[in-house]
Amino acid sequence: MSQTGTYAGDVTPQNAWEALVKDPAARLIDVRTQPEWSFVGIPDLSPIGKKVVLTSWQAYPGMAVDPDFAGKVKAQLGNAKGPLYFLCRSGARSRAAAIAMTEAGLGPCFNVSGGFEGDKDASSHRGRANGWKVADLPWVQD
Repeated sequence: MSQTGTYAGDVTPQNAWEALVKDPAARLIDVRTQPEWSFVGIPDLSPIGKKVVLTSWQAYPGMAVDPDFAGKVKAQLGNAKGPLYFLCRSGARSRAAAIAMTEAGLGPCFNVSGGFEGDKDASSHRGRANGWKVADLPWVQD
């Protein structure tokens, strides 16, 4: 894990999964959009008795950052305290969300590097290099 001054750092999808398994207080927050959740899939935490917190960092289709993102996350977490793992498609939006939620006083907040689909490969395709799916972690699709 890396450490920065603005959030707890980046972790691999496998490290995030292991933390979610080991720490009952750890939560996974998927910050992608509704179309991504519906058409690409979401992490499946049911094998460990948890649910993913689904809250979009940016509002589809305009993709403006949701000014109430922190409030929506806090509402879904309730009084829960513990480490938060943020996930998006590739790790960019989730990094921004981890920083924002650290600034909002939650955390420690981690970014799941590689995200759900991973970085683009030489052919500009996702899902081959890294990410939640490539790590063969549980996921479901509508």
